[in-house]
Amino acid sequence: MHDETHYERLSALDQTFLAFETANAPMHVALTGIFEPGSLATEDGGVDIDRIRRHIGSRLRFIPRYRQRVVTLPLLNDAIWIDDTSFDLGYHVRHASLPRPGGERQLQRRCAEILERALDRRRPLWELWIIEGLEGGRFAMVAKVHHCMVDGIAGIDLLAALLGTEPTETIEPPDDWRPRAVPRERDVLVDEVRRRARTSLDAARRVGDWLRAPAEAGRAAGAGVTAFVRLLGKLGGAPATPFNQPIGPHRRFTWARSELATFKRIKDALGGTVNDVVLAVVTGALREWLHGRGVRTEGLELRALVPVSIRTEDERGNLGNRIAAMRGPLPVYVEDPVRRLRVVSEQMEGLKRSKQALGAEVIARFNDFAPPTLLAQASRINFSTRLFNLIVTNVPGPQIPLYVLGRELEDVFPVAFLPENHALAVAIMSYNGHVGFGLLADYDSMEDVETFAAGLEASLAELEAAAAAAAAA
Repeated sequence: MHDETHYERLSALDQTFLAFETANAPMHVALTGIFEPGSLATEDGGVDIDRIRRHIGSRLRFIPRYRQRVVTLPLLNDAIWIDDTSFDLGYHVRHASLPRPGGERQLQRRCAEILERALDRRRPLWELWIIEGLEGGRFAMVAKVHHCMVDGIAGIDLLAALLGTEPTETIEPPDDWRPRAVPRERDVLVDEVRRRARTSLDAARRVGDWLRAPAEAGRAAGAGVTAFVRLLGKLGGAPATPFNQPIGPHRRFTWARSELATFKRIKDALGGTVNDVVLAVVTGALREWLHGRGVRTEGLELRALVPVSIRTEDERGNLGNRIAAMRGPLPVYVEDPVRRLRVVSEQMEGLKRSKQALGAEVIARFNDFAPPTLLAQASRINFSTRLFNLIVTNVPGPQIPLYVLGRELEDVFPVAFLPENHALAVAIMSYNGHVGFGLLADYDSMEDVETFAAGLEASLAELEAAAAAAAAA
């Protein structure tokens, strides 16, 4: 262990994701990847887990947060990252098997069992499961990370750090990492007093800059305040639906596949953005699922929590959350798929003009200037579970193949989290020309989540047919 001490503060938003966690609503996110068969196979057809552990261990130098744990300081009511002096890679990189030959349905059930268990807060907040036994010699990887560590873009950076862009089987030598000493709470308290004094001076300097250029400062401040006020004005409750009810501790997980080119053809022919098409496809599937439950959709518009990255280019590679929350429209009252896409596109454009994301960003950017308790309250208001019906998150992934020790990653299915009173979360990720929909559902209240997955495919097919007709015309 090093003699010097080290710690880092969690941001207000990162602490919010810790605070939101309950026994029935663990706040981790995940990626399920399926790899091609190849050189990692053992004589009995399994996977060489020791080689994978050595490989992951050699990559941890790029993600130091993976060897740190969270400590809450009662005096400060604040949480910090410290090095885990008892770090054990074998605990975090797990090995499991399906009854051979395992199909995707068996893999989905195993993933659901992994996803429903909360991470141990006494350790670094991640697990990586290697699951062998898939038919054809393939294996799966489930990377499970607490949301206080990563947002969607940071998760992509994390994936790139663990995997590689070349099909090499070489394992890099391990680094000589040694944990730094745990700081005393008294020293952290003194540092925090000094930090707040410095940020107060920075705020005073900014006031001085504003006084020297009042017109420009007024416009900038006015835009932020106006956006924040508009954000608060939009915080009405979301409508009641069958999937907004108390949830239990168990999960169902399934997925759907498509091609990125399909979404691009639709937006080129019918207008909007790729993200608009994604929301329209989800809306169509929700409409049919609600009809199957006997719910009338006339005049009904659902709200999706759509995380928006505010991560700048120079912040790429950093973990933690740099997101703002927009509440996107899901107009399930619209029957025609083309008009449905048009309504989504127009309303999303209206949200951008209303600067809803800027208003949410104002909360995030107060991180250095307000007490943690106030920041936590502001973040909880912005991410309040009463304001949306479900999470719909769409993350653009790498459009090149990734590998682990020579084996190509063929499919990726992202996993969001279920807050309290939310029985469904939809996560979408594009990777190497493919699009994967990961659907996480409460076990008891959404036993038909596979029906919703089929509805996604049908909703996309409707739009694809309409785009083909428009292109032909």
